[in-house]
Amino acid sequence: MLQAAQRTLRTPVGVLRVTASERGVTAVERVLRASVASRAKVSPRAARHADTAVRQLREYFAGTRRNFTVPLHLDGTEFQQQAWAAMCDIRYGDTLSYAQQAKAIGKPKAVRAVGSANGANPIPIIVPCHRVIASDGSLGGYALGLTMKRYLLALEHR
Repeated sequence: MLQAAQRTLRTPVGVLRVTASERGVTAVERVLRASVASRAKVSPRAARHADTAVRQLREYFAGTRRNFTVPLHLDGTEFQQQAWAAMCDIRYGDTLSYAQQAKAIGKPKAVRAVGSANGANPIPIIVPCHRVIASDGSLGGYALGLTMKRYLLALEHR
């Protein structure tokens, strides 16, 4: 059985691990340090997706990429899928409030549920949950930490 592909990359705010299946990127996670490559047999297609994601993330952190085109394989509830799709529509450098995101998916009273769905986003940065903030302009939460959220928002406003 072929395994998912994993790659790590160093960023200005820590080491990230990208995981991809044959269908696309499945996760971006912060790790303490780069790991040794596994010797398990990896799907060539999954490896291409992981390599593409790493290349695009490097370009993003270098300030030369504004949109990600790598295929994604997001596994979640229908509501989570809607919330994540709405985040993908937020343009580089823009922000949206949780309330605006809830309204965008046709569920204006589901602000807290949107926040929970955003927190469950398995592919942060590429699915830009860092672009969602509180209605009062405060940052709200972020799975990769508020330092990372501040950095990403500042990067996009340069």
